[in-house]
Amino acid sequence: MGTTPTPDAGRTGSAAPLGAVDFQEVQQRPRFRELRRRHRSFVFPMAAAFLLWYFLYVLLADYAHGFMSTKVIGNINIGLVFGLLQFVTTFAITMWYVGYANRKLDPIAAELRSELEADAARTETGGSK
Repeated sequence: MGTTPTPDAGRTGSAAPLGAVDFQEVQQRPRFRELRRRHRSFVFPMAAAFLLWYFLYVLLADYAHGFMSTKVIGNINIGLVFGLLQFVTTFAITMWYVGYANRKLDPIAAELRSELEADAARTETGGSK
C-alpha cells in the first residue's frame, strides 16, 4: 500500500508535518482564494501576452521575409533582433514574476503555512482548532 507524500516531504526543519491537513478545506479559506486570484491575475495575462509575442515572431519569420531581413546594423537584421528579444522577454518576465511573488504572493503563502503548521501542532497535542 503506497503513501501519499505530504507538501513538505523531503524538507528539513519544518515546525510540524502537514500530513493531516484537509487541503480541500484550506482551498476554501479566503486567504488561499486571494493567493490563487493574485497568482492567476499575473500568470494568465502574462502567459497570453508572451504567447502572442512569440507567435507574432514566428508568423513574421514565416510570412514577412522582407521585413525580417531588413538590415539594422551591419549584418544584424530585424529577425535576429526579434529572436534575441525573445530571450530578453523571457528573462524580464521571470524577474518581474519573482518580484511580484516576493511582494504579493509569498507573504500570504507564509501566513497560510504558519496557520497550517499551528493547526497541525494543535491537532498533534490534542487541542482543538
